[in-house]
Amino acid sequence: MFLTKQQMTMARTLGVAIVATVGLSSCATYKDEFATINSRLDQLDVKVQGAAQSAESANQSAQQANQRLDQIEGRVQQLEQAPRRKPRG
Repeated sequence: MFLTKQQMTMARTLGVAIVATVGLSSCATYKDEFATINSRLDQLDVKVQGAAQSAESANQSAQQANQRLDQIEGRVQQLEQAPRRKPRG
């Protein structure tokens, strides 16, 4: 049984359609995987931003504590250098 030109063309067209369908279905799978990856990246970005804000807040608190220590240091040095009082009695 020999195939005619019309049958060969139909077989090729059908083959191309099958290959295209399989190829497009795999693209949909990748699209879902990329969506999942992008979602995870967004979640990580939110966590990183939160950590950065926490670090900035901690840094500001540390700077305020250092400023307070600097203010107290002068008074402590004055008290240490002041002459000792003689006990009463």
